[in-house]
Amino acid sequence: MLDWSEIVLRLGVATLAGGLIGLNRDLQGKPIGLKTLGLVGLATAMVVMLADPSGDSSRISDASSRIIQGILTGIGFLGAGVIVHAEHRFRVRGLTSAACTWLAACVGIACGVGQWRIVAIAVVIALALLTVGRRLERWLHRTLGGKDEPSHKSPAPPPDAPPA
Repeated sequence: MLDWSEIVLRLGVATLAGGLIGLNRDLQGKPIGLKTLGLVGLATAMVVMLADPSGDSSRISDASSRIIQGILTGIGFLGAGVIVHAEHRFRVRGLTSAACTWLAACVGIACGVGQWRIVAIAVVIALALLTVGRRLERWLHRTLGGKDEPSHKSPAPPPDAPPA
């Protein structure tokens, strides 16, 4: 059985790690942020801890394995809600935010089983990638001669449409 300090540590770190990933999304003006991803981390850590209250982080039980599989499947629905937006027509946007949702769930799982080194390294790498990834991607795109993406401008209104 986990003691109070271990419960607070696992749930607190999961919430903090998810929140840090969400803060990056908030600062980028994305539709998912600190509260949502903090809650994803907290919820996944809590469910994993409930699946194996012994807190033995040296092995994952069969029950915990099934719980983790369910979490990772279910979190896809939350991510899908971030991706698809209806405007003039359906467009795929928000893939990074959806990936961050999945990452926050994975970090929560790692916190739930007490794998602190994995949590620390994953969060540092994720925040580094989220911070410099766009600039690095654009630089590599220009350097390696990538093709430009088509513009995402709204279609022009029909000629007989009333002025906006």
